Amino acid sequence: MRHFNPTFHFIAPKELAMPNEYKLYCKKNDIRFQEHTAFTDKVIAEADIIYMTRVQKERFSDLMEYERVKNTYILRREMLHLAKPNMKILHPLPRVNEISYDVDDDPHAYYIQQAQNGLYAREAIFSHVLRLGLDDILNDPTIIA
Repeated sequence: MRHFNPTFHFIAPKELAMPNEYKLYCKKNDIRFQEHTAFTDKVIAEADIIYMTRVQKERFSDLMEYERVKNTYILRREMLHLAKPNMKILHPLPRVNEISYDVDDDPHAYYIQQAQNGLYAREAIFSHVLRLGLDDILNDPTIIA
């Protein structure tokens, strides 16, 4: 990423802050980053890409702390009002509650297309590993059965 001169914004509760090894890597490679504990529309306004994940319950040693922050990092459609027109929202899916369903039909939402692209990438990898060309697949219906 350093070739693209990015600035990463790591947004998480203190308990899930970016591990030091990644921050050291960024510093070593002159990759700018900022850390935030609040997920706000101002941070969203600076983003070209938002990569959402859920607040992972299994990473908390204190269940009460998880309960305190689990609904703090939810992307809602109204938070996108300052977003750049070409900003995209990515997510590994499936989601729990970290992206409201009202975001799904927003033009910034790209996670459904991301999942579809992942399917095509896996199909290409399987075809390569199995040494199957397009002609093999088109001419033998049992291959995709």
